[in-house]
Amino acid sequence: MTTGIRLIVGLGNPGREYEATRHNAGFWWVDAVAAGKSACFKPEKKFHGLAARLAVNNREVWLLKPETFMNLSGRAVSALAGFYKITPDEILVVHDELDLPPGTVRLKKGGGHGGHNGLKDIIAQLGTPDFWRLRLGIGHPGDRDAVVNFVLNAPQRAEQELIDAAVDTSLAGLPQLLSGDFPAAMIKLHTKPKSEGA
Repeated sequence: MTTGIRLIVGLGNPGREYEATRHNAGFWWVDAVAAGKSACFKPEKKFHGLAARLAVNNREVWLLKPETFMNLSGRAVSALAGFYKITPDEILVVHDELDLPPGTVRLKKGGGHGGHNGLKDIIAQLGTPDFWRLRLGIGHPGDRDAVVNFVLNAPQRAEQELIDAAVDTSLAGLPQLLSGDFPAAMIKLHTKPKSEGA
């Protein structure tokens, strides 16, 4: 039997100055989940972040926003997963993705870190890349040297609207993610609304 997701980690940097930056797209997604489920994030020192607990179909599901800064995200993920005995294939990490245009969402399991420091640290701390990732497209500045500045700045208004819309529509795949029906979740997440001519 396939187990569903028990821990959803949104990646980002703590602090008001980072709230609106592209690198915090993962935080935006888990914030949207929490808002939809009327869940509240609370500081959890032992998990190095802000955590919220959901009760879904008589199961406990955790939302986590590491407060360690991006390049130490794995410390928070491994602490909470270890405490609640959550396996890597029950973890979904939501993060910004340079290789996808704004408005695009992709679900995948495993793979490399693609230069993403948050993923790099989570892979190192868990000892495996075999966790689920929800990739939120933010686009690419076109120049590798411009990437750091790009991810640490806010999207342009048109890009922000596309990302916000992608966050909203991708939440429709949450029930399938939590139940472990990943093929159905992929269909929901990867299908664009008909109004966009897709």
